[in-house]
Amino acid sequence: MTYEELIKETALADERLVVMTAENRALIRNLPAVLGPRFIDTGITEQTLIGAAAGLALRGRIPVVHALATFLTLRAFEFIRTDVGIGQLPVKLSGFVPGFLSDGNGPTHQAIEDVSLMRGIPGMTVFAPADEADMLAMLPAIWASPAPAYVRINTRPATYEHAPFEMGKAEIVAAGTDVTILTYGMLFEQTLVARELLQAQGKSVGLVNLRSLKPIDEAALLDVVRRGSLIVTVEDHFITGGLYSILAEVLLRNQLTARVLPLALEERWYRPGRLSAVLEYEGFTGQHIARRIAAALGESGAAIAAGPTVLENQFAE
Repeated sequence: MTYEELIKETALADERLVVMTAENRALIRNLPAVLGPRFIDTGITEQTLIGAAAGLALRGRIPVVHALATFLTLRAFEFIRTDVGIGQLPVKLSGFVPGFLSDGNGPTHQAIEDVSLMRGIPGMTVFAPADEADMLAMLPAIWASPAPAYVRINTRPATYEHAPFEMGKAEIVAAGTDVTILTYGMLFEQTLVARELLQAQGKSVGLVNLRSLKPIDEAALLDVVRRGSLIVTVEDHFITGGLYSILAEVLLRNQLTARVLPLALEERWYRPGRLSAVLEYEGFTGQHIARRIAAALGESGAAIAAGPTVLENQFAE
């Protein structure tokens, strides 16, 4: 099943669901003929899109809105905060090409502060699936929830068989005694590679897919911290406001500390290019992640082999 097939199936079963877009039809281009007036394209007008979605939600509809993640969360931020957030309306925000998935686009199109912005809105839930299979498993529960939601859309093919999704729960891939990697979204596939490379060097490596960033699985984070291993946060987001900040908040709230290595974008946007080139240049391939972790453990990463070739992004804007 694809994203389009899932949303079509859901909309045909529930007449409350309305599909909306700001001229971003890459994943839903066949739905107008199926949904008729329940498919609304406002044009490149993200603020109007959110205002209209809020109005429909007030009248009992469940709008699922689509736009490029950067314009959805930045250009329409006030409308999301005021029209959707204050009213706690069940508007579902689908952010397309977030983070490194914007690959060849420059800073204006890079959504690398979206998690920070969306989780800052009271009542807003935030999700970042690891791949398409993870996303399709998550979306029915997200769409059925009465809460507003932001989803980092991810159509990358799955490289891992995921556990069933439960709202607010992390997916524990493995426990580790030397290091535990915490991640979300498309970088999950690279952390799988990094884990395999580090294990080949004799390390015990844990891995957690934090598919739900708000609500966060605080119990899972505390369990990892109390194991005492090095914790590595890996994210295609600014270091401020994302997973590293979430972990810091949890630690402080519980009066704990930990050895933490954050791998994120620090005070700069990334250099655009094909996805493989972006990950290589910015140091987020599986090999680079493994070497950075080895260095944090006080060891040389010279012997760590290269991982598999990065599959290029399917979409471009």
